[in-house]
Amino acid sequence: MKTIPFFILLYCCISCNGQPPLGTDHLTLEKSIEMPEVSGRIDHLTINLKDNLVYVAALGSNTVEVVDLNRGKVIHSIKGLDEPQGVCYLPVQNELVVANGGNGNCMFYNAVTYATIATVHLGSDADNVRYDAGNKKIYVGYGSGGIAVIDAATHQQTANIPLPVHPESLQIDEKNKLLFVNLPDNNSVAVIDMPTAKVIHTWKIDSLKANFPMALDTAGNSVIIGYRNPPMLVSYNATTGKERSRTALIGDVDDVFYYEPKQEIFASGGDGAINIFKKASNSGFTRIANIPTRSGARTSLLIPSLQRFVVAERPSGGKYAALAVYKIND
Repeated sequence: MKTIPFFILLYCCISCNGQPPLGTDHLTLEKSIEMPEVSGRIDHLTINLKDNLVYVAALGSNTVEVVDLNRGKVIHSIKGLDEPQGVCYLPVQNELVVANGGNGNCMFYNAVTYATIATVHLGSDADNVRYDAGNKKIYVGYGSGGIAVIDAATHQQTANIPLPVHPESLQIDEKNKLLFVNLPDNNSVAVIDMPTAKVIHTWKIDSLKANFPMALDTAGNSVIIGYRNPPMLVSYNATTGKERSRTALIGDVDDVFYYEPKQEIFASGGDGAINIFKKASNSGFTRIANIPTRSGARTSLLIPSLQRFVVAERPSGGKYAALAVYKIND
């Protein structure tokens, strides 16, 4: 039998981001769903749990791809968009919200016929979308500094929350009626009181830059933020803004999620890996997995009720764009 040189074995065991694979038993790649018509950058994703459909903001193609997880295929493409960035499914209305970065339009679509229901024009760079189901309000970050509050039933903007710079990830703390917002161009995090639609605190960040993704551990009273410069996962006390812990993170991170059943963080980065972190007794996090992915695959979606983690892969190396669907192992 031919002997394989040690240096080749070592090379094969190193992921494309220069870190050895770790804890690959935490996730199992279940399927890869190709999206042949998608080109360029892929932005955010959302889930329709009733029909097991994932909606993908294919920014580079100016489309939203509708992917059926059960059938493992694209079943529809909403075309003619202008840099779609944020997407959000509204289950009660059975509608899809799409925020367009190019023209600033926030579009509402019927999730069965895909007909346009309404358009709210937000000026420019409509981006992240979040839905407060309890109050039927939609929050959309946009422009050079603002969050629009839209009534989900009437499709009318009811408030505007001014911010000093463009907002990135925004996360809703339903328990405390707070909205946490990353402001990377201002090296800060804004804390907004949702009933009054006003900023009540601003946390200034020192030594770390490019705070794009965010997740909340509401039970643990923690805000978890992913930084790109340097790549770092940092947790904060959600009441005081005081830093609790920090640990090294995959580069070019764009999405982080807190998985409550296992008290774990899932993070996807464009440098080519999924990082998984386990919550420690001191409210910090220890990395337990570094799973190689396609380079540039930085956006993702955690679906807790299905025990699935979905990573959006850009087209590269002659391969179509795809959704890599991972099963979260028990």
